[in-house]
Amino acid sequence: MTRNRLNVLLCALLAGALPLSAQAEEAAAPAYTITSNIGVFSQYIFRGISYTQENPAVQGGFDFAHESGAYLGIWGTNVSDLALSNATGEIDLYGGFAKTYGDWTVDVGFLQFIFPGGKYDLVGGGTESLNTLELNAAVSWKFIQLKYSYAVTDYFGFSKKSFGADSDGSDYLELNANYEFMPSWVLNAHVGHQKVKNYGDYDFTDWKLGVTKNFEGGWQAAVAYIDTNADKTLYTICDNAGGVQTRCKDTGDSKWLLYVKRTF
Repeated sequence: MTRNRLNVLLCALLAGALPLSAQAEEAAAPAYTITSNIGVFSQYIFRGISYTQENPAVQGGFDFAHESGAYLGIWGTNVSDLALSNATGEIDLYGGFAKTYGDWTVDVGFLQFIFPGGKYDLVGGGTESLNTLELNAAVSWKFIQLKYSYAVTDYFGFSKKSFGADSDGSDYLELNANYEFMPSWVLNAHVGHQKVKNYGDYDFTDWKLGVTKNFEGGWQAAVAYIDTNADKTLYTICDNAGGVQTRCKDTGDSKWLLYVKRTF
């Protein structure tokens, strides 16, 4: 074979290999993803309790997920300063590690609740923060998830200084099901039980049944019916400004949730 023919053959082989190389690079999945979301909600409900006094909420956040299974996120919402004493909002920082094995997924993580301005004013002076840190673990099989959350700090300001006893060790056990019964339509079902350590009267069970519709472009809309058996006396919040009791709301009563949000 002459040198000219050898050069032509090498060029042809390289030309054929380059598209395959480019395709391989295009097919390679990124090591991590960053997404954001924002939505408008008829109210902010957490574990069956309305923390906006049944008023609308705007919520959104950012999520980072690595191919290893590690993830981090930040999320925020407006709240009622009556339902969450003196708070101007809620910011959640969370992270963890999730791994899938066939139809099973195991997830362990943390959730830090931050309530800017959120505090109880103590008799005799001083304040007690509402900020709370939980650790959590979940196991999922297909569309069913069992999750356990454990507070390693006092829960939402229930402490020895504020109410006479600490509440670290409070926990929440929940069972969730999100079943796609037809393309883009998901049935949502949930039941959970909140235990507030040393404050048993504040314990309650909550449940939810709803439907989510997913649209192209990251859009999502949902409707859900939510209820709890929380003690009406303890979970009814009133505005007593000026010595006049107004705007009383049972934050744990039955309610509807509607929302529209988009993920980018």
